[in-house]
Amino acid sequence: MRALTAARTPLSAVLGLCLASASFHLAIVETNHIRLTLALGLGGLVKFGCIAISALTHWGLYSSLLLTFGLTLRPGREALITSMARRLQGDVSDELALYTRRVTFAWCCFFAAQLTLSVTLFCFAPLVVWSVFVNILDIPLVVAMFAVEYACRLRCLRNPPRHSLAMIVDMVANSRAHFGAWPALSDAARPD
Repeated sequence: MRALTAARTPLSAVLGLCLASASFHLAIVETNHIRLTLALGLGGLVKFGCIAISALTHWGLYSSLLLTFGLTLRPGREALITSMARRLQGDVSDELALYTRRVTFAWCCFFAAQLTLSVTLFCFAPLVVWSVFVNILDIPLVVAMFAVEYACRLRCLRNPPRHSLAMIVDMVANSRAHFGAWPALSDAARPD
């Protein structure tokens, strides 16, 4: 039972993602000499599988995040990060609501940049370069985005909320169990 609980911690999930991503990258690098043709041998199938899984996972994740965050930015809707802030601390000041709306937009820009660069590298760069971007640099770039947002929060807000990353991860992980679907998302999914 204890091992099951340990497997659910954010750190173990991140480590698992890093290990899987590094494995896919290594497989792509090691099979770089194999050409993808209609007559694929075992090495070609491994290469094709790693490329397909890496591409579909990366593009699917960032497309869905962009759509999820972006739909909450429509006029008259509460931004996703504003909704998260409200769940963490109750009342949200006008200053914090404006800030969190801008942060939601910044994350949308980040997701769009990730998608654009990934597709561009996939189409025009060697596969190994694209693989480094999606399999190796992905998590450090997300961590850098969190760090930049935190620094901006401390600089831009008079009394910035200081929630731990563990608290935020716990809130997101348990949101469906406690609240069902995100209200902002269910509102965003409704036609006008």
